[in-house]
Amino acid sequence: MTANMKIDSLTPEQEAMLPVYRDRWIGIGLSTEPMNFEKAKAALIEAYKVAELSPPKTILTAKSPIDAIKVGQAHFPELSASDIFNSSIYGSHDAAWLSFYAFFKDEVKLECCNKAGPLIELAHHCGWVNVFDEMAIIQDRPEVIKMDDRNLLHCQDGPAIRYRDGFSVYSWHGTRIPDEWISNPESLTPTAALTWDNVEQRRCACEILGWAKILRQLDAKTVDSDADPEIGTLVEVVLPDIGKEKFLIVLCGTKREFALPVPPEMKTAAEANAWTFGFDLSEFIKPEVRT
Repeated sequence: MTANMKIDSLTPEQEAMLPVYRDRWIGIGLSTEPMNFEKAKAALIEAYKVAELSPPKTILTAKSPIDAIKVGQAHFPELSASDIFNSSIYGSHDAAWLSFYAFFKDEVKLECCNKAGPLIELAHHCGWVNVFDEMAIIQDRPEVIKMDDRNLLHCQDGPAIRYRDGFSVYSWHGTRIPDEWISNPESLTPTAALTWDNVEQRRCACEILGWAKILRQLDAKTVDSDADPEIGTLVEVVLPDIGKEKFLIVLCGTKREFALPVPPEMKTAAEANAWTFGFDLSEFIKPEVRT
């Protein structure tokens, strides 16, 4: 098949291989095996050659994305942390799109995908790679990756991602959260949860604490409750050092529960819900679809 040939469909045999490639590359993307630096280095050099570029004179290794910043700046102090961090590409973390090239290269035999061969090989042996003109840093893969039943990064008793040098990421059902909410649970209080600026993280904080605990500790009083959980329940609580505040406890379109701060003059759940959309109650119509 020539490089310019197009295909309109896959053969039954090719279609049968799709789930095989899916599972294989999910495994590559989620691999926690230690990197093979020598094989990764060889694949990276080959990728430069295929791109008709001179390989970097210096190829370094790092244990994590944070370590890559330290290693890079030790050799090239003129590089900023953001320069290095934002240059992280390829490796196993780009398995999603490399899987397509691997499939069409090996199963459909599209010549135009052959140039991706070295990058495909690279993904088998390491995590991110930081690429510069004179230097490259090959990063190790995490030693721990934990997910929930929806394949979202999640761990309720430790980091969802941990690298071999200790650098970790804490996540609650796909949302990154402050480390101390898990490592030091006493630091997360009902007041902190309900007043947290980031709405997604606020939802996580409330889920971590549990709504029963929040309502019990803050002695929340129901002001008004709508029959529709997506309109919600308006409650009033007394926050330490703040005073009386009102919150709308509402079920969003994804069936997750949120607590939204609303003005103290809100009298009903419907009025408070309308306010969150920027409407007065008189002009508010419940959306058919929510995101």
